[in-house]
Amino acid sequence: MSQQQEMVRRQVRLGLIVTIGAFVAWMVLQFLGGQLGLPARFVFLLDLACIAALVFALLVLFKAWRASQNDGV
Repeated sequence: MSQQQEMVRRQVRLGLIVTIGAFVAWMVLQFLGGQLGLPARFVFLLDLACIAALVFALLVLFKAWRASQNDGV
């Protein structure tokens, strides 16, 4: 396996881990927010953090997709 292919695989793995982690964290934080009675503005801040993680994952996966298209991986 070439070094470029390995880099693409690592980027895809990172994107998938961040995506899964963001969704799990979002579900857990929503549950805990309701159970603990957190203010809506704090829960909204946690939502924004999860959205930021998903945007990061999307950018990483897009970069990996572009690299695989350019090199014929």
